[in-house]
Parts: sequence; C-alpha cells; structure tokens
Amino acid sequence: MNNKIHSDPEIKAAIQTWLKSVIIEYNICPFAKRELERGSIFFSVNHTIKIEQCLEQLMLECDRLDTNSAIETTLLIYATAFKDFDDFLDFIEIAETLLSDQGYDGTYQLASFHPDYCFQGSALDDAANYTNRSPFPMLHLLRETSIDQAVSSHPDTESIPQHNIELTRKLGLAKMQTLLAACFPLNG
Repeated sequence: MNNKIHSDPEIKAAIQTWLKSVIIEYNICPFAKRELERGSIFFSVNHTIKIEQCLEQLMLECDRLDTNSAIETTLLIYATAFKDFDDFLDFIEIAETLLSDQGYDGTYQLASFHPDYCFQGSALDDAANYTNRSPFPMLHLLRETSIDQAVSSHPDTESIPQHNIELTRKLGLAKMQTLLAACFPLNG
C-alpha cells in the first residue's frame, strides 16, 4: 500500500490510471469503460480516519446519487483510513448495515476494493486477489437498477468472476503487482 500523502487530484489520477490500465484494459469489469468515457463516475476522496465521518460521507454520496441522475456510480476513496484490510472488512459490514437501516436496500449496492484485498480462502500472493486490489481502500456505490440493466444486457455476467480469476492468474502475480504499482507515477 502507498503510505505517501497525496492530494485529491493525485488520488483521483491514481484511481483513473487503475481503472484504465487494469480494470478496463483487461476487461475486469466490462461495464467500466462506458461509464468512464461518459464521465458518469463520481470520484469522492475522503481524508478522515474516523469511522463515523466515513459513514457520514457514504450517506452524503447516497444523497448525491439520489439527486443527480447524471452520476451513474460513485467511487468513495479512503485516502488515509483503513490501511489494515481486516479493519476495512469490519467497516464494510457496518456500511452495509447503515445502507439497509437508511432504506437503501434495493437502491444501492457496495463493492469493495483495497490495496491488500484477499478473498476468503485465498493465499495472499494469489494473483486473483488483484481483481479487487486498488491503489486505495475504496467503496464502489452502484445503483441496483444499473446492475439489473447490465446483467440483462450482458451475454453471461455469471462468468465474469471466473474469467477474471483465470485472467489474473495467467498474467501472474508479478504482472499484477507491476500494474498496481504503476498507478502512482509521482512516487519515487
């Protein structure tokens, strides 16, 4: 994980580089390219380390999506919080409960990304973990209606995870590490 303090523009650039060079280039998410090209992804950077403030920001992003239909999806990037992956997993559980408590079941869904993401039962050095490894801890806030549309328009959404596992393992750990490290061109 990157421990250098970055400005919001640097953080957003790192995430956009990751989207373009990993997620879109290798078709890990077949829906990302369209939204990035349309400019319908909102990048929200959060610098707090307090869980309550992180949750408040999540609710503000839900409000933003509620009121702005031009935004298809939000990437809520945690620049300083949740360096530890287990702490991030605990936060995700709280965030999902909050979404449900606030009446967002069936409206928004969370996907999660982290520099140290590790699928349950996977080895830390399994290249497949890189399908969810990102430059910073991040929640992806998705509209349920958009997920439904994507599923109905894609020929085989159920095969995407397995394809991604096979792809990242074929590319190999060293390649995936290099791709993620390249998202920080300002380091040195």
